[in-house]
Amino acid sequence: MKILIVEDELKAAKSLAALITALRPNAVVVGQLQSVERAIDYLTHNSQPELIFMDIQLADGLCFEIFKAVRVQCPVVFCTAFGEYTMDAIKANGIDYLLKPFSRQDLQLAFEKVESFRNFFQQHGQLDLEGLLKKIGVDEGKKSFLVFKSNKYTTVQTDQIAFLYIRNELSTIVTFQGQEFTIDQSLDQLQASLSANQFYRLNRQYLVNFSAIKEVEHYFARKLFVKLAVPTPDKLLIGKEKTSGFLAWLENR
Repeated sequence: MKILIVEDELKAAKSLAALITALRPNAVVVGQLQSVERAIDYLTHNSQPELIFMDIQLADGLCFEIFKAVRVQCPVVFCTAFGEYTMDAIKANGIDYLLKPFSRQDLQLAFEKVESFRNFFQQHGQLDLEGLLKKIGVDEGKKSFLVFKSNKYTTVQTDQIAFLYIRNELSTIVTFQGQEFTIDQSLDQLQASLSANQFYRLNRQYLVNFSAIKEVEHYFARKLFVKLAVPTPDKLLIGKEKTSGFLAWLENR
């Protein structure tokens, strides 16, 4: 069995590869990738593996961006520290969901589940991951956030958020009207709760709404300069290692 690992933590990827080899000596780990961009590139230019173990939060964004850029034709076992991706819905469709930290027994059960569904996959063709992702609500995301400002609680509708960023170590929501609200969640947590189809993590500090993007320009050193319809405190640049993933996200909507 040819297996691909998509995991941005090198230690975790190495540990997973060792467990896979121990449990399935005949398995071949064909690659260990750390980012959305590298996964897209690999799956575009290489034959599909028979199974993918994939972390949800990668170095340059959520893994669901991969499925929007390329057609994945094999089962995927999601590995994550977050439990809010509707585990039961994924398992009901023959894909397992390992919640970190997972054990050797968890991995063994995942293999057994995938292998037990192998005949089903062969009879019904490729797995409809796009339909699965829609079913589990990944494309929906949160509809609003509860915020507190000027001694009052109020809600901010997600479609009114132009971007979110870190300011003075606090996550801040900025609306299309220029209103700002601090929120007691990390940018990683906010990213996980928002639609990967609508919001993109440009870098460690900024998470932007597709609707807020005014234009994108080429910048020196093969970077991209992103301009929003709403002013930002910093210049929004995307490094060359993330450009293809970002452009694929812009195109495949």
